[in-house]
Amino acid sequence: MSSHRFNIFGNIIVVESTKNGWLCFEAGSDGKRRRADFEVPSFVSEAELCEFLADLLHESATPRNPDAYRIE
Repeated sequence: MSSHRFNIFGNIIVVESTKNGWLCFEAGSDGKRRRADFEVPSFVSEAELCEFLADLLHESATPRNPDAYRIE
């Protein structure tokens, strides 16, 4: 299982691959994470994850947090 971390308009999103698709979590500042209230369809490729999340969560964008990017 691989894990991918993204900063989506100031929110840290962790996406894990499973045999059935993707599991999404929101990471808190305390190091804990909770299951996200959205899903990424299994047909979305790893290369498309950031763009998909940005499109899905675009209403979270603010002048202070206008970017979506992968955290290495």
